[in-house]
Amino acid sequence: MSTWSVGRYEAVAEFIAPIAVEVVDAVPHGPGTALVDLACGTGNASLHAAGLGAQVTGVDITPELLAIAAAKPGGDAVNWVSADASATGLPDASFDAAVSNMGVIFVEPTAMVAELARLLKPGAALGFSTWVKAGDNPFFTPVVEVLGQPEPGPYSPDQWGVPELIHERLDADFADVAIENSVLVWQFGSVADAVRFVTDESPMHVTTLTYLDDETRSRLIAAFTAAFNAHEAADGTVAFDAPYAVITGRRRG
Repeated sequence: MSTWSVGRYEAVAEFIAPIAVEVVDAVPHGPGTALVDLACGTGNASLHAAGLGAQVTGVDITPELLAIAAAKPGGDAVNWVSADASATGLPDASFDAAVSNMGVIFVEPTAMVAELARLLKPGAALGFSTWVKAGDNPFFTPVVEVLGQPEPGPYSPDQWGVPELIHERLDADFADVAIENSVLVWQFGSVADAVRFVTDESPMHVTTLTYLDDETRSRLIAAFTAAFNAHEAADGTVAFDAPYAVITGRRRG
């Protein structure tokens, strides 16, 4: 079982679906375009591109998510492949465009960029989204408050939100690298709904909570509750901003 099969990833996918549309719209996607969606999850970007006429291959390491994607309307129009996004086994230089919606940012970046460069034809387009680190993040700040700052690893998803690192990683293989910043508003009907999202649905949060003892788990849930309370409106709803970026480029060669 992978992290991404825990909880209910589709709940996350529903929130970030508008960004999937932006990512696809940022690259060629018309009829006849060979497009690969890497770390495609439950297929929002793949299905959007296929609906526009592209010939789409959706790749994800988690078969459970691909099964959800394939069962959606239009799912039979996509070639779904269960594989690591950085080692797909697909042919060299076989795609006119590659996209990813909050997917490839979780993959080791050196191997991921090498695979993107391998899969794309010279001049082909790249478009993917990434979260950008925020000072106030109700999804992450409580984790640091209760569990402490995570040990620095060799890479982390939010590194893709740092312009200098983006260019350092991409410029050798991609020209015209551009970064378009925007903000997604996370909205919940109530504080209880927001807490339920982290305890029952969001795979990363559910996985973190699973490994804690009861006392620490209770403290972390209380910290999440307090963080969401800080963003509660008079009508009881909860909303907060999450900055993100869409990164685009063109395969050199």
